[in-house]
Amino acid sequence: MDTRARLGLVVGALAVVYVVWGSTYLAIRVVVEEMPPMSGMGSRFVLAGLLLGGLLALRGVDLRVTRAELAGAALLGLMLPLLGNGLVAVGEERGVPSGVAALLVAGVPLFVTAYRVLTGDWPSLWSVLGVLLGFLGLAWLVLGGRDQGDVPLVGAVIVLAASAFWAFGSWVQPRLTLPENAFVLAVHEMWTGGAMMVALGLLRGEDLAPSRYGAETWLAWGYLVSFGSMLAFSAYVWLLANAPIGLVATYAYINPVVAVFLGWLILAEPITSAVLVGGLVIVVAVAVVISVERRPARQEDEPALEVV
Repeated sequence: MDTRARLGLVVGALAVVYVVWGSTYLAIRVVVEEMPPMSGMGSRFVLAGLLLGGLLALRGVDLRVTRAELAGAALLGLMLPLLGNGLVAVGEERGVPSGVAALLVAGVPLFVTAYRVLTGDWPSLWSVLGVLLGFLGLAWLVLGGRDQGDVPLVGAVIVLAASAFWAFGSWVQPRLTLPENAFVLAVHEMWTGGAMMVALGLLRGEDLAPSRYGAETWLAWGYLVSFGSMLAFSAYVWLLANAPIGLVATYAYINPVVAVFLGWLILAEPITSAVLVGGLVIVVAVAVVISVERRPARQEDEPALEVV
């Protein structure tokens, strides 16, 4: 493949990751208006895992894994789809605007750096300053937004917890026994995490009633299955193998910008001063941390395979 064609593929894949992953927060907000969060998101991941597994099987990919690899994938399914994505859905159900949820989740690299500090792996001074700045931005986004009536405190805390769990999954992933093929890992991560989410939803008393959901809900749910969990993830995995990691990592501070814009454009979510100031501080802080920590020889603290 010539350079121009490869550059075109990189640009196209980046556009998918930027826009599609940024738009998933909007789609989740639409879904949870009618569909219960855990059961709705869990069924999404189960179906996405089965569909991706079927496509891989048709291409001759061996989906078999060892018990240790399955256990590792299931732990990531617990941390990322269930406690990460599931709690985001719960927070949005409780009234957190989709753009604000995306900004709160943008703090994942900040939490990853904090976990490094807790384990004695001290990052650079610039990383520490970036983390402190980022947490100040998160605090301002939540507290300032609460004063302006657009960020419910309980919902925001739930989404922040999701960000912390997501970061823990990111931090622990390289320390687990996992399938070597990233797509095989995604299959087992999604179906195990999705199954746990559905089970937890049933334990919470969630009532799945497909016949009562409108076309808009099903359209958003289908978008999450096909575009959010399959297309965008595939583009992300391809980028990891074909583009500089520093370029790929820019999704971490582009996604929330896309989410805030789409939330304002489609759902008329307000862009208040708290969103503007807190969001800008968070995005800048994440950009600082990612720029400083992005070293070719160091892969253990990369963001985990994101399955929003």
